[in-house]
Amino acid sequence: MYEILILLPVCERHGDLCILVIHIDKQVFKLLFNRMAISPRSDATFSNQKSTPSESPRTKKFPLTEEEIFYMNCRAAYLTVFKSSLENIISKDQLYLALQHAGRNPSQKTINKYWTPQTAKLNFDDFCIILRKEKPTSKAELLKSFKQLDVNDDGCILHTDLYKFLMKRGEKMTREEVNAIINLTDVNADGKFDYIKFCKLYMTTNEQCLKTTLEKLEVDSKMRRHQFGNHIEGSPERDPSPVPKPSPKIIRKTDQETFSNKGDTRSSLLSATRKFKTSVSFTITMGANGNRNSKLTEPNLIKPCPVNLWHCPRGSISTSKNSSIFEFPKWHKWCLLPVYQDWQYMQSKGCFFLEEDGEIISHQYRMQIAQRSMVYLTIKPLNLSQVEGKPSPWLSVDTALYILKENESQANLQLVCFTELRNREVFGWTGELGPGIYWLIPSTTGCRLRKKINPVTDEAQLVYRDQTGKLFLTKEFKSTLSDIFEVIDLDGNGLLSLEEYNFFELRTSGEKCDEDAWAVCRDNFDTKRNELTRQGFMDLNLMEANDREGDPCDLWVTLHSMGYNKALELTEACPFVIDIYAEKCKPKIKAVHMEACSGQLEKAICKSVLSKGDAKVMDGYENIIVHTYSCDTWITSVIENKSDEKVIIHINNELSKNCVNNRGLNIFAVEVGPKSTMVCQHVMPLNERQEWIYYCIYSLIS
Repeated sequence: MYEILILLPVCERHGDLCILVIHIDKQVFKLLFNRMAISPRSDATFSNQKSTPSESPRTKKFPLTEEEIFYMNCRAAYLTVFKSSLENIISKDQLYLALQHAGRNPSQKTINKYWTPQTAKLNFDDFCIILRKEKPTSKAELLKSFKQLDVNDDGCILHTDLYKFLMKRGEKMTREEVNAIINLTDVNADGKFDYIKFCKLYMTTNEQCLKTTLEKLEVDSKMRRHQFGNHIEGSPERDPSPVPKPSPKIIRKTDQETFSNKGDTRSSLLSATRKFKTSVSFTITMGANGNRNSKLTEPNLIKPCPVNLWHCPRGSISTSKNSSIFEFPKWHKWCLLPVYQDWQYMQSKGCFFLEEDGEIISHQYRMQIAQRSMVYLTIKPLNLSQVEGKPSPWLSVDTALYILKENESQANLQLVCFTELRNREVFGWTGELGPGIYWLIPSTTGCRLRKKINPVTDEAQLVYRDQTGKLFLTKEFKSTLSDIFEVIDLDGNGLLSLEEYNFFELRTSGEKCDEDAWAVCRDNFDTKRNELTRQGFMDLNLMEANDREGDPCDLWVTLHSMGYNKALELTEACPFVIDIYAEKCKPKIKAVHMEACSGQLEKAICKSVLSKGDAKVMDGYENIIVHTYSCDTWITSVIENKSDEKVIIHINNELSKNCVNNRGLNIFAVEVGPKSTMVCQHVMPLNERQEWIYYCIYSLIS
């Protein structure tokens, strides 16, 4: 069996190297070792070659489209790991293996993005969606990553440097493991690792592996007859290949890139000649708002007015023996007296981060209420030090908080409520909660937190040297670091605990700092009560710049990960603060995850819209229902498919006025799996000070 060692660049905070071994005779990729830090770049994978199966009479007469080639490659990779595409991925290890066979090399951070604590399984369709998002890298990108270790610029890396990086950086390798690399004769000579020869050998091998698998897939009629998710081998007079659907058990937002028409008039889903079976429309006119909504009273000005339940109007308060929640009428919730001093208070901060693919991730929290109590919760964007003349776009981002009750386990969460009332930038909810554990899941529609079309080109200076050559942080960068410290100091005590710092590390590097490393940090930087001070955090970043001899590339990786652009403007993140007041007990809140705004949140949004929104049934298709919920700030639509078949819905917002949606498109299409519900779109006004009209047509594609 011939083995080739593979070092794959993977993005973490500094961009790392992954080390793989390919067993060519079985075409099995096995992840042996993990990272070593070298270059700040995105999660990288290998081989962007478009491999195609051997030509058959069918493909000669009807050449495969790019979409069909993609699905063919997906099938080949999937069926190398599983006997049938109907089998599910049931573990992280299987997901690793399948992605590696597809020419990807996922880091642990990437795997955790798709396999969350709530994930039980993924199907072939989910696998295809992941492959769309995790793009392969080119040989040029690979060579560029290796080149940063090439101190002599001769196409080789010294063995001494390999030992240094692999045994002392990132997740350390043993000497025996490094020796295994050094002893590979094909790519080592004269004390050097020839990475140019290695890259050429890898690309050739990778292409051959995929070609062999595709040929086997083409020849094996039994495999060819499998139904691969939604994509079935068709006759020559084939329809365009359907797009993957998420697993019914895993509710997530349909991949926008899959269905949206980005200006391509040839798009099969959005073709003007496409016929619709039926349509339904919604029209909602919203008045000018201007942030003057005052339905929510400020936290420091409220106290519920005592109400004698026996004198409430009949039916105005509902309770259940099995419920920990009292449903109070709106007139009671907002029967408020000014100023309260006896309610107990807790606060926690967090942040929404915009990922490269447009996905939004944020902190998630557990809240403990010791006894039945009136509770008041709010969420709002966090005010940071604002430099005169610089925009603060995150302050206009909408925020919301979904409260879910934990019953028997974390997987069994019951939606209680969400913060639908508003006073300017503050969104809140008040009501009575029973004792227990609650999950607080922040949410933003994504209408205002989105990628900027015109990126900044001028790069701010982060460090400078004085006349003696000593390195310093610039005033602007120190101000930015101070704001970052403010965001990651979740409990607001002016210090960073190991737990708080690890959220920062996970965001910027994908790794955690262990107790031993924290002890080293404590010995070298300013700390109080075993927590890092603001000055200590500054010095830590200065040390990082010194380690690079003034090269700010690692510092920029940190800044971009935290949502800053080259002008040090916070444009791709929205820090927020959660305030909790309880009348009878002191609430406890703890950040436990930092995950994509999907999964439980998607379920919660769907459930809230189905319970509070208006519903319209597709004429002649009673199993397809469009639900629309509107408040003063946004409109959310949810599509419910009760049928046993998937459906494709065409959405047209062209007649809406003064509106923006989270998809960034006026016309798009989505696929809804059988027996499932999905969030279709969120819509907000472009200008809140003007009237906005939501007019949307939902059509079932034939």
